[in-house]
Amino acid sequence: MLTKLFLSAGITLLSLGINAQSLKTPQPSTTQTIKQDLGIGSVELSYSRPGMKGRKIFGDLVPFGKVWRTGANSATTLQFSDSVTIGGTRIAPGKYGLLTIPDKDQWTVIISQQTDVTSPAAYQQDKDLARLTVKPVNNTSPVETFTMQFANVKSNSADLQIMWDNTTVNVPITTDVESKVMAQIDNLMNKDNKPYFQSAMYYMETGKDLNQALAWLDKAIEQNPTAFWVYHQKANALAKLGRKEEAKTTALKSMNLAKEAKNDDYVELNKKLISNLK
Repeated sequence: MLTKLFLSAGITLLSLGINAQSLKTPQPSTTQTIKQDLGIGSVELSYSRPGMKGRKIFGDLVPFGKVWRTGANSATTLQFSDSVTIGGTRIAPGKYGLLTIPDKDQWTVIISQQTDVTSPAAYQQDKDLARLTVKPVNNTSPVETFTMQFANVKSNSADLQIMWDNTTVNVPITTDVESKVMAQIDNLMNKDNKPYFQSAMYYMETGKDLNQALAWLDKAIEQNPTAFWVYHQKANALAKLGRKEEAKTTALKSMNLAKEAKNDDYVELNKKLISNLK
């Protein structure tokens, strides 16, 4: 009887243990992963987001002058699919740790080979790949939940913003777009399926040779004679070259083709372009 009693109690405790293990509660500091296109690649940020919860943050919860994992719980990481430059240092594609040393008047931002630093004791300075000093900016209103985001995104650069409480820090990230795109154009123009339209658009957007862009747009029209969007960009190129009458004629062609395709957006775009050419 005693053996059965112990056996029964053991089964009950095991059952309670199994039930307890199935309990799932919200994370006090939630994890966020952000992926941002940058240049011809991308950057992915993963970090945890603690809240202020009435606490004093910098100089107290986050001490001045000490390495911070820049978040809560697990380490903060950045992953680049293409090479970038941070603080004057070229960073190869890969996954890296993001660490900071906050201070009252300046922050040190560190890109490290270490991707698992969760405490100052685990940090190894000889694993640093890049270091830069940035000045914190005062926010107009407190940020309750620790936030990082990519802002001021351009074709070859973006700022990683670190925001919490009354403080924002901007970390500039740049990438080489020009040489890589031009190398692609040179290579692909020797292939059978030439990217005339994309190459022309890159030239127009970056202020390169408009006559070359126009020649490529004509080639793109030969490939697809009903492409109203290509005619529209040709009209834009002609307008930038000061050839207004040709631009009007081309915009009208684009508008008529857009009407046939029932694309109202391009109808309106061409109307505005023609109006601006008067």
